[in-house]
Amino acid sequence: MSIAKDRPVTVVSGASNGIGRAIAEALLDTGRPVVNLDHALPNWDHPLLASFQVDLTDEAATRQVAQDMAARYNVTALVNNAGATRPGTIDTATTGQLDDVVGLHLRAPLLLVQAFLPTLRASGEGRIVNMSSRAALGKGDRVVYSATKAGMIGLTRTLAMELGPDAITVNAIGPGPIATELFRSSNPEGAPQTERILKSIAVGRMGTPQDVARAVLFFLAPENGFVTGQVLYVCGGTTLGVAPI
Repeated sequence: MSIAKDRPVTVVSGASNGIGRAIAEALLDTGRPVVNLDHALPNWDHPLLASFQVDLTDEAATRQVAQDMAARYNVTALVNNAGATRPGTIDTATTGQLDDVVGLHLRAPLLLVQAFLPTLRASGEGRIVNMSSRAALGKGDRVVYSATKAGMIGLTRTLAMELGPDAITVNAIGPGPIATELFRSSNPEGAPQTERILKSIAVGRMGTPQDVARAVLFFLAPENGFVTGQVLYVCGGTTLGVAPI
């Protein structure tokens, strides 16, 4: 679709499915145009949605799409949502898995932020939200995933310090158990592991992608410019009793 060059746009990575789709749909419901960067194009559409296919683990491809988007759109908000779990313990994790998640969770957000800084600064109310995870506090069988999701929190806090003078806020969301298509495929309803997860949630239910999307909208709102460098765990209470970072 065609979005006017001067119209404020939010870039959401990984918006084809799951949490990213819920974030994009919530923004579109407010009349905000969204640019989706994902490894697969979505099977849904909207008049204010523009989607581009890109492998964000590929540095050259990410640099190119970031430059193209920066030239084409007035990006005043960025949601670094794209992610991948890459399960594995320290005995089974590989450097290839580590390279993939570092590229997706750390390098791609860095490149996108750098590309969009001119319009983020010019807007006078730039917004960046990074999608970390409750796993940043530690999660079994997720050694490389947890490490990079914790790294996103360090990135968030440092960017908040550096970009605060430009009126750009930078915050992070840490989702807990969220009932996405991917979660359901590996945790069928009624399965023992699914029941164990449900018992660990203080509020007694799984989270939804819309729960996360509402938290993202809070951080993106122009009137919330006094909140920066924070991590909001949307986790149903699964972080209770765990030292926060």
